[in-house]
Amino acid sequence: MSARRADLLRMRRLAHALDGDRETSPTAVVDRLLAVQAQDFGAACFALAVRTERPSRAEVLAELDAGRIVRSWPMRGTLHFVPARDLGWMLALTSERMVAGLAARQRALDLGPADFDRARDLVTAALEGGRSIDRASLMDLWEAGGVSTAGQRGYHLIYYLAQIGVLCWGPTHRTQQSLVLLDEWVTDPRSLEPDEAWAEFLYRYLAGHGPATIADFVWWTKGTVAGAKRGLAVLGDAVSSFTVDGIDYWVTAELADRAAGAPVSRAEREAVHLLPGFDEYLLGYRDRGPVLDPEHFDRIVPGGNGVFAPIIVAGGRVVGTWRRRPDGSVEPAPFDPLSATRQRAVDRAAEAYRRYLA
Repeated sequence: MSARRADLLRMRRLAHALDGDRETSPTAVVDRLLAVQAQDFGAACFALAVRTERPSRAEVLAELDAGRIVRSWPMRGTLHFVPARDLGWMLALTSERMVAGLAARQRALDLGPADFDRARDLVTAALEGGRSIDRASLMDLWEAGGVSTAGQRGYHLIYYLAQIGVLCWGPTHRTQQSLVLLDEWVTDPRSLEPDEAWAEFLYRYLAGHGPATIADFVWWTKGTVAGAKRGLAVLGDAVSSFTVDGIDYWVTAELADRAAGAPVSRAEREAVHLLPGFDEYLLGYRDRGPVLDPEHFDRIVPGGNGVFAPIIVAGGRVVGTWRRRPDGSVEPAPFDPLSATRQRAVDRAAEAYRRYLA
């Protein structure tokens, strides 16, 4: 079956809870998207809030503090917000490849099994009983215990212990989080068999990001095509594919039905979204061509430095960037002049952002 590019973009906006019904809470957003890129803590908090009915930074922080959302490295070596109950089975699929990929760097840092074992024993003893520790204090703890954290050793110790399910980021303090023991912080983890886990991974990705290609999914998870095929075999009729511009995209049956059953409203046609840097709407895909013209990529990542600017999205396409002024107001930078209708929509989105910060 073939479809139009406009149909693909509309389904993506619905999947991301940007158009149509917003989610009722930040936890519901993470449940839908499964993982939200979160190396920039402030941007990631806004990415959750903007997809809810009443965007509130305080509510995002409250749900992090309650342990319903956790922050860790479930895939691609990048920090993400994920549903607390899902982190364990995600790591079970991805951590072996992630850890193996860092072997050379660990050798260069002179980090070996004895260092990781000593670091684990020290932090476990310090945190048992529901305690938490900030990053600086953890570095001091390890140094006092004879484990050097010089250079990037401290980061790689935390990363490794997070990969093997010992640590995750927990309670918040302003713009930072403290580390906790994962098995104490998440008391009701889900356990999935490998085929079931691959199916869950793929379905949840498509539910919150679809339509998308298998290559998009493999890139997003840093998994394998074989894993994706195992997921497809389990999912059966729960997902289907269609073709746009000669490319096969996969979508959940639920999302396809929702898009087909809901006519495009005027509010949806006129909507303009201010999304944070590193937002999943742009970063959640290997191929970003459907939403961003290649000639504008340097405006999103100036100088190719890996830092993604906040984006303006209209009609499903990235039409500019924006930045926060010191007073909390928004300074938009559209690629081309905005129509009066879109400018009013930007102003409304900017006011919503100001309220989010309040």
